[in-house]
Amino acid sequence: MGSRRSLKIAGGTLSLGDGPSVFGILNVTPDSFFDGGLHETPRKAVDAALRMQAAGADVIDVGGQSTRPGSVSVAADEELRRVIPVLEALRGRLEIPLSIDTSREEVARAALEAGAGIINDVSGLRESPGMAGLAAERGAAVIIMHMRGTPRDMQRSPIHYEDVVGEIREFFEERVAFALRSGVAEDGIVLDPGIGFGKGLEDNLNVLCHIGEFRRLGYPVLVGPSRKSFIEKIAGAPVEERMPGTAAVVALCVAAGVEMIRVHDVAEMKQAAQVAAAICRIGGGKRGKEA
Repeated sequence: MGSRRSLKIAGGTLSLGDGPSVFGILNVTPDSFFDGGLHETPRKAVDAALRMQAAGADVIDVGGQSTRPGSVSVAADEELRRVIPVLEALRGRLEIPLSIDTSREEVARAALEAGAGIINDVSGLRESPGMAGLAAERGAAVIIMHMRGTPRDMQRSPIHYEDVVGEIREFFEERVAFALRSGVAEDGIVLDPGIGFGKGLEDNLNVLCHIGEFRRLGYPVLVGPSRKSFIEKIAGAPVEERMPGTAAVVALCVAAGVEMIRVHDVAEMKQAAQVAAAICRIGGGKRGKEA
């Protein structure tokens, strides 16, 4: 099974072109590690989404629950209060799809009704047993992310992996089989290895070094490296100075054929991806040779 050229989402499809599709991160939370509190009202969130669309985003990923290391889960009612007004305000104002970043079935259901077409589940369809069935029912795409532990405890003492790439691959195989049994469309599945989620520095670097291995499973791969703390561990850069490190990861992901990236800085990462993709094209089609 080769790399797919489009993703089935609720209400349509997302084309996967020569370079990666860019997911613009829109956190409507007070405590996310980089943009917490920046989009505290629906109006501010809508303005930010429109700016990201103008900067070249292909999807806007809306989240109302922080998943930064050490974060504490909020009640479902609060998550709904944060995300649904924003999704409803964006519906009809964007020309690009919306994604909902949640692990709760009730939040995902309301978000799909409010116009989202993709479910981005950091629990890998484990927290809410009915999430996969909901995606099947509504024709939504699902992003299956790998995480060990929970956001609250995942980085206090990251799991020791004997073979981090192999273990993530096995996790994906099991979770994809579950999604397919639940009725999720084969062309509606995306895999995210979960950079920074229950992984130490060497684990993250190993995953990125071998990112093409996950494409061999035959599903699009999404990578979310944006301003994460592993960049600080390498370069000593605080969160506000990690854009160059993020761009380095994006370029390497393009060279490996990764289909999607999830970032805060849409214009800058779009440009990095475009330049990297142009170089890879001149390189005689070597891009993504592991797929």
